[in-house]
Formats: sequence, C-alpha cells, structure tokens
Amino acid sequence: MKKRFLSSWAKLGVVVVLAGAAAVYGLLPPVAKVESAVIGEGVRVTFKTNGTQIEQFRSQQWQPYFAKGVNMGAAVPGHFPGELAITADDYMRWFEMIQDMGANVIRVYTILQPEFYESLVRYNAKHQEQPLFFIQGVWSPEEELIEGKNAYDPVIKQRFEKEIREAVEAVYGNIELQAEPHSGKASGNYLFNAGPYLMGWIIGTEWDPVMVDQTNKGNPEVTAYKGRHFQSRSGASPFEAWLAEMVDLTAVTEAKHGWQHPIAFSNWVTTDPLEHPGEPLVAEDMVSVDPTHIEAVDWDAGYFASYHVYPYYPDFFTFDASFQTMKNDRGEIDSYKTYLHKLKAYHNEMPIMITEFGVPASQGIAHTGMLGRNQGGHDDKTQGEMDAEMFRQIHQEGYSGAILFTWQDEWFKKTWNTMKYDIPDRRAYWYNTLTNESHFGLLGMYPGKDDVLHIDGDDGDWDKLAPKDKTRLDMQVEGFDELWAAHDEGYLYVLAKLSEPFDSSDNYYFGFDTMPGGNRHAPQLQGRTLDEGLETLLELGRGDAGRMMVASNYDVHTRMYGKEQQMLDVAPEELEDDSGIFKPWKLVVSYLLEPPDARAKHPFTDIEVGEMLRGNSNPDDPNYHSKAMWQAKGQVLEIRIPWMLLGFSDPSSLQAINYEDTGTKSFASSVVDGIRIMPWVARSDAKGSSSTGEATYPVSQLPLYTWSRWEDVDVRYVERPKQSYGIMKQAMHEVQAPAGGS
Repeated sequence: MKKRFLSSWAKLGVVVVLAGAAAVYGLLPPVAKVESAVIGEGVRVTFKTNGTQIEQFRSQQWQPYFAKGVNMGAAVPGHFPGELAITADDYMRWFEMIQDMGANVIRVYTILQPEFYESLVRYNAKHQEQPLFFIQGVWSPEEELIEGKNAYDPVIKQRFEKEIREAVEAVYGNIELQAEPHSGKASGNYLFNAGPYLMGWIIGTEWDPVMVDQTNKGNPEVTAYKGRHFQSRSGASPFEAWLAEMVDLTAVTEAKHGWQHPIAFSNWVTTDPLEHPGEPLVAEDMVSVDPTHIEAVDWDAGYFASYHVYPYYPDFFTFDASFQTMKNDRGEIDSYKTYLHKLKAYHNEMPIMITEFGVPASQGIAHTGMLGRNQGGHDDKTQGEMDAEMFRQIHQEGYSGAILFTWQDEWFKKTWNTMKYDIPDRRAYWYNTLTNESHFGLLGMYPGKDDVLHIDGDDGDWDKLAPKDKTRLDMQVEGFDELWAAHDEGYLYVLAKLSEPFDSSDNYYFGFDTMPGGNRHAPQLQGRTLDEGLETLLELGRGDAGRMMVASNYDVHTRMYGKEQQMLDVAPEELEDDSGIFKPWKLVVSYLLEPPDARAKHPFTDIEVGEMLRGNSNPDDPNYHSKAMWQAKGQVLEIRIPWMLLGFSDPSSLQAINYEDTGTKSFASSVVDGIRIMPWVARSDAKGSSSTGEATYPVSQLPLYTWSRWEDVDVRYVERPKQSYGIMKQAMHEVQAPAGGS
C-alpha cells in the first residue's frame, strides 16, 4: 500500500500527512501534522530561501531558520554500508538523542534503507509540534567520475540521473529498489512518505579537482544550461552547467509530488571559488566550482550553497598568511574563522551552510591544523570543545546552518595514512584507533569489553570476565607474580600483578613477538639476548610516560617512506634484521611535495602516534579520559594496546603485517598463531636492574596468547555517547536562531 495525502487541515497552509503502510506494520501509524505554505497550484513549501537566509514556515509565518544538525552514516560496527544493519529501533533511539541534543536536522548522504524513512515518519508522528527534519543527499558516481574525468560521459551522467530520480522517489515512498550485491547501495520497498519532513536536498559528493578541470577542458562546446526550474548563469563552466542540469532534474522530479524544497550541490574547500595563495599543492587550488554560477528561475523554495569545511585541510589553513588575519573569541589568530568570514562574504546574495565540520577523537592523526585542531589525536572531551567552538563560529558568521560530521562512529571507514596497513574487506570487524576517519562520531561505538574492562588500576573487573574471555600466562619473571591477557575488537588487554608496588622511577617493559624476526637484542633489554625477536615494545614508567615502539626493520613507516618512497632518511642499519633499534610508532601527515605538483617544495612531515597515556578509562569516573591506555595502583598494572600498534592488519583473522618486501606501496600480511608477551622491569640505578640470569632468554618458550577468528556476526560493541555529545548539546541549545535573526 502506498501513502496517500488527506484533505488540507483546517488552517490555510497547514497540511496533514498520513505516512504509513498497513502492509508493513499491520496498522496505520499516528497522523503527523506538518505545517507548510501552499503556493501556486497546491504546491507545498515548508522551507525556502530569502536573500541570504533560509526560512521555515511556522505559526503561519515565515521565520529565520538555522540548521543545527549532524550527518548520519549508513553503518554500525561489523557491517559495511548497504548491509541494512541499522534497525528501526536504532533509528528511533538515535532520533530521540539527536533531538534532545538540540539538533533540528539530520543530513544523510545517500538513499538509506527503508527503515530510516519509516522510522523518521513514525518518530515525528509522536513529535508533531517539533518534528526532526532531514536533508537528503544524492551520491554521485564518485569513483567513475575520478577515473573517467568527464562528467558528461553518457554512462556516468545517466547513472547519476538515475540515482537522483531514485532518491526523490525513495524520500516520497514511491519506489522499490532491487538489491545490487557489493554495491553498498540500500534496497527494499519504500512505502513511507518522508517528504513532508525534508528540509532540503544536497546533490553530489566532494568533487575531484582534476575531474572538474578535465570536464571543463573536454567539453568546451557546453556554454550554458537552461532548465525548467534551474539554469546556469553567465560565466558558468561546463561542469557548473552539468551541475545546474542535475539540480534541475532534482527539482523536476520532486515537483511531481507537489512539494518544493531548497536545493544545493555538495562542495568543499578544494573546489571553492576563493583563492588560496599559500596552498602548497597545486591540485588543491586548481579549479573552482562556484554555486553563484547557478540560479533558480522557477523554484520558490530556492537554492543555497553547501560546503564541507575542516580546520586542518587543505594545508593552507596552516601555512597561508592571508587566512591568518582574524582572531577568535579567545584573542588567537584563527585561520578557520578567517576562512568562514571570507567564504560567507563571497556568497553575499544566497544562503550558505557548512554541512561538514569537526575533528575526530582518535589515537591516529592524518593532518595537523592551527590551534591544535588536528585531524585526530584528540580525546572525547577535547573533540567536543573544538567542535563546539567551530559550531559557534559558523553561527556567528551568519551562516544558515552548521551540520557536524558525524553522528555515529563507523568502523569500516578508511584513512589515507593507515589504509595501506589494513585489509579493506575486514575493516568493519575491528576498532582501529589509528584510523581517525572511524572516530568522528558524537555517539561512540566502542569495542566489546568497553563496559567491562576499565583501565583504572583496579583488577576487580577482570574477575567479572568469564574464564573463556581471559588467559593466565604462566611464566616465571622477576618482578611479576601474575600475568593475564584478554582482547576485544579494539585492544589487547594485559593485567600484571607486580611483586612490589609500582614505582614510577622504574621502567616497565613489555615486548611482543608475533612472527619470526624482530629484535633479539636492544639497549632496553639490558644485556639480554633473545632466541626469538620482538616486533614491538611497550615502555612504561619514569613518571607517567608510556610509549609503543617498533623494531626498525619491521616498522612500516620506515619501510614505506624511507626504503620504498625515499621521502625519509633511513640509516642502512635500521633495515637490517635484529638491528637492535626500536623506533617510535609514527604516521605520515604530509608528503614531500615538489614542483610541478607543488607551488614550492613542501617537506615530508610525520607525527608520533604511539604515546600511551596513563589515566582512567572508566566513563563513570570523574577522571575519565577516553585515550587512557594504562594505569597502575599498588601492585596492579593494567594496560590496553591498540591492535595496529602491535602490527596487526586484521586481528579478527589473526593477520599481522609481515616482513615481506613487496616492492610496492602496500604490505603483505600473514596469519599468526597469536602473541607472546615478554615482561621485565628496569630498576632505577639505586636499585640495580632485574635480570633473568639467562645468557639467551627463551622467548619461544613463553606462553602464547591466542584467540579465535571472528566474523561480522561475532562483533560486539558498546554504544555510548561521548563526552563531546554533552558539550555539543550545550552549544546547540545556546543557538535558537540565525545570527541577527529573531
């Protein structure tokens, strides 16, 4: 059964919409009231543009509207997009949390499964006085565009046009989409009409600048587009004319349903219309896609600009002096605020929204930014403080909306500086703290033992683990009475019961052996020689310091950027087996750039990501710190170690990066039997150092900690709002209208 419209409500301009399907739920859902103005021949409009503002029809009048929102992804841990893993119950719970936070809109990037639209209709039927709206995105054929470099390619163009039509029909509950295996696309029978709860459309994805440039050069005969509702303006490029046609198609398709909503196309800093003279990389400033080159000609709901703007990318945010001219509320020079001001000034005749912004809470870092606003490296609290500051700046500059990236953490995501180190088709099965893209969410998706094992120096929570979920590693090591290990989707956990109370003047070491090779000697071993080498090494103590290190010839960073790409100076001895050198765990944050790719030589830059923070990981403790990795109290020492810092490319299948020299920009992996853990204590000079008394220490005879392979159905995770959720809640509740609005 398809939805149907009822007669208009008692008051002019108010429409009562019945959105339901008895075939799905067995009964009709409650009637939802959505207030809208009626224009022309019965066309309904709830949101429209007016000058530089977006307005909402409320209480029988048009009122300024500021979109306070979150982007929402399509997956939960253990699943990839298109697997229909998010349930109606998940959506109903999330909608409640999102609205309680103070948000009034959700932005989605593509057609989601029918449960999303059905759940939103059902949720809003219970919140008729203040419904939760959404912005529908339409995913462009991104990979085909990048590979083909021509938006006018008939196959690419037709595919995007099909996606637009399907998105409109899905929103209005008027289509059945067939499953396309391995496509990542949703499918099912779309019966619920969510159109009345739509705030607007955003067409496309972030545009590859080379593709845009090649489209313009390859289609010089395209000078303009004039459609039914939208057209290109004088000066538009061929690619902008193509976009005008896609925007117009969206309007034409929606008009058939008797509604109009504001429309934008997706854009980002890389293809903005501003000049960035201090940007090192030519491709990041080679071409613009200008929203002002498109206009509505018969679309009362109007047209707006949409941008993704992060404070750390592209690099001109850090290096360009022309974007370091304004101060923030703390009196600091702030390139992000300067950029917002310039971008808003350029779009001085139309509304503009920032539809992606934010920083991730992760161990890994992919870019560095001014004022510490890096792409990663933040704890949950710092993430919230930075997100809230950017949200306030966007509002202060007079934008029409600020939509945070993102609502939920998504484990399947990849990041440019870790994607060579993991296995793509298994990313969703484990929690990689080094992949920052997985950790932008306000709703944390933590690994399975997050609600049981807390790193706080109290071993009582280990007693709560079932015997099958922990292993005692029987060994005789001076300074250690007991050693236990456990694991989950995110970490290897170690519990050490010490012979004496933890002394911060000593160094506590834990060596890890996963495969043949590694360091059999090293200064940290204090004269010991091992019969089997260590791939990684954890050093704790001498204060509150903690650090993961990696054998130099095993170190993927050294091998990739030193040996293979020669961007990094590497001493020859570092590449030898049993070099005796343990190096800090690092990630690249900027490649070596040289002309003609760069305007000037730009140095290779990396950053250490192996810091192990001493703290408390119990979220109920006032001293909670989301990045806490170890804690010691008395004779109890607790540790959790991210899998990738141990060299694992996929712990779910027991695969670790091996020593094989592939001669390519990727690494080979091997299935390992498990991990051997070798602990020892290096006493301060006054006490002397512990010693095994062995000429050759038998690492190969240490007990092996191992586990069973897990698949998607085995993935456990803990859903919990981060500290950033509460901080953003305060910021969103502060903002009730556009800056300068009523």
